[in-house]
Amino acid sequence: MPLGRRRNRIDRSLRERGVPPEPQHRERDVDETDGPYDVADAPDDGRARVDLGALRLPAVPGTELRVDLNPQQKVVGATLRYGDSLLQLSAFAAPRATGIWDDVRADLARSASGQGGRLTEVEGPFGPELAGTVVVTPPAQPGGPPPQPQRRSARFLGVDGPRWFLRGMISGPAAENPEAAAVLEEAFRQVVVVRGTDPMPVREQLPLTLPPQAAAQLARQQQAGQQAAQQAAQQQARPAPPA
Repeated sequence: MPLGRRRNRIDRSLRERGVPPEPQHRERDVDETDGPYDVADAPDDGRARVDLGALRLPAVPGTELRVDLNPQQKVVGATLRYGDSLLQLSAFAAPRATGIWDDVRADLARSASGQGGRLTEVEGPFGPELAGTVVVTPPAQPGGPPPQPQRRSARFLGVDGPRWFLRGMISGPAAENPEAAAVLEEAFRQVVVVRGTDPMPVREQLPLTLPPQAAAQLARQQQAGQQAAQQAAQQQARPAPPA
C-alpha cells in the first residue's frame, strides 16, 4: 500500500488473512502502513508512548492524557485533550479474517439518531468515518442541578487491525475545524495496539491498565482515603464527653 494512502482495514500478513505462508518463508509479508500500528509492526521511531496495556498512546506536545476509571478503579477509557477538543480512544477484539468497522459505523449512526443526534458517513484521512452531532449528558456536579442533555459536534474514526479494532471519537472544535483536528488525527495515527493472544469475544474491549507509577500513586491515594475514613469512623464512635 503506497505511503500516504490509508484504508480502514490493515492487512498485516498472509497468516493474518487466513492464508498459510509457505513453510520455507519466515519473514512476515507486511503491507506498509503509516498508523495506527499493531505492536508487531510498531515503528522504531523513538517516540515516547504511555503504556496503558492494550493501548500505547503517543506523547504529543500540547496534549494532556486523562485516564477514566470506574468505581472499582479499573481503567475503562483513555482521552487526549488538546485545548477544548478531545480524542477518546477505545480498542476492541475483532475476528481474525474480517473487520468490524462497517458494522460498528452503522450501529453508531443508528444509536446517535435514536438519541436525537445525527451522524453521516464521510471520507476522512483514515477512510470512511462518521461526522455530525451526538447528544450527551454532562456528569452531575455535587450540589448542582441535574445536568441537561447537550448536542455536540463529533467525529468517529475507526481502523481494523489484525484481530483488533481501534475507535476514536473527536469532539469539541476539532470535530468541525480541520486545523484543530490535525494534532488529534496525528495522535490517533501514532497509537500502537497490543491485542495479546488470549481469545476474546468480538467487540469486547481490550483491557487497559495504569502505568506502574500511576498505579502506585493511585494505591497510595486509596490507602490514605481508607485511613481517613477509619479515623473518622473511630471519632464518631467515641462517646461524647459529659456535659
